[in-house]
Amino acid sequence: MARSPLARSSPVFDIAPELVIAVGIRFAAPDESTGLEQLQFRASIALPTYREDVLRHPEVIHLPPSLIVQKRVRVAVHASVTVGFIALLAPEDSVSKLDGLFVDPAWWRQGIGSALIRDACDLARAEHTHAIHVVANPDALEFYHACGFITVGETQTQFGPAPRMRCVLSGRR
Repeated sequence: MARSPLARSSPVFDIAPELVIAVGIRFAAPDESTGLEQLQFRASIALPTYREDVLRHPEVIHLPPSLIVQKRVRVAVHASVTVGFIALLAPEDSVSKLDGLFVDPAWWRQGIGSALIRDACDLARAEHTHAIHVVANPDALEFYHACGFITVGETQTQFGPAPRMRCVLSGRR
């Protein structure tokens, strides 16, 4: 079986090299903003940790159009269906910040989030970034650990404490 072009070696160490489904990853288009926010909403309420908070404050679901225009949002597509997206902010001091990673709950556990992380790592490396930081949803700790992130602290968010995590990027692809 041929390896997927997304299945190359990366600093994301412990994730399966093959996707369960084939996805293409591309930059988001401005007209996708509403659909991506709807996907973010579905993903944000799928697990209990933040469900009630998000339902009480749906205004927190917002994808700034400027991130799409600046080509900071990548979209995973399977059979013409958007199944996930990632927002990676421009690097500061050689560190990029992952501002959001959302996979439609109907598509969880099929390698899409891992593929988006690999793609973000490739983009960050191309921008000469040495690490990616994320404030993680506590429900996603196992996922981020499997992707090579380590917990480096905790921060307060609008809805309570959340782990701060970092993935150090190697020069390898």
